[in-house]
Amino acid sequence: MELNDKKVPEVVIKRLPRYYRYLRELLNQDIRRISSNALSKKMNVTASQIRQDFNYFGGFGQQGYGYNVEHLITEIGNILGLNDGEKMIIIGAGNLGRALANHNSFIKRGFKLIGIFDNDNRIVGSSINGIRVMSDSEIESFVQANNVDIAILTLPRSAVHDMANRLVKCGIRGILNFSYSELDVPESVPVENVHLSDMLMTLSYRIKNQKD
Repeated sequence: MELNDKKVPEVVIKRLPRYYRYLRELLNQDIRRISSNALSKKMNVTASQIRQDFNYFGGFGQQGYGYNVEHLITEIGNILGLNDGEKMIIIGAGNLGRALANHNSFIKRGFKLIGIFDNDNRIVGSSINGIRVMSDSEIESFVQANNVDIAILTLPRSAVHDMANRLVKCGIRGILNFSYSELDVPESVPVENVHLSDMLMTLSYRIKNQKD
């Protein structure tokens, strides 16, 4: 499916994973076809918004028929790169790194965790979810030998900037950053910053305003 000539807004891109998740749930319920109106009720997004979002990618439905759920999952998966089997590594095998490594939803979404790294000799050589933890001195050779796409950083703020620079130099294509520190990397290497405390504060705001 080819993109149309319009630049896809960031807010539309951020909605695509939600569409993907809901559609997979529908398929698990053996729902094979759905209209934009029915999908809008399940997702609390207007039907016109759904059609507008999908039109950025050429549209997927047929008038009078709606959307073929399985086909739509495949198309959105292609757009998000989920069907490419993106290979990723985790750098930092502490509590958060271990939790992420054991999170099997990565595999369900088409991502392949192929390496875990740490600089603590007490951790190096251990196994997490069947993957041996390697020394961070091996990162460059591993990334280049295995064409790694994504690096997940669960490092202290003091270490994350040097690590990001190393990853850029050895050819990493994207970074998921849990360090609470904004990274300064070339625009060619997209970064997603995960700020758990920001999410909690947003949730706190919503709870407060429900009470008032």
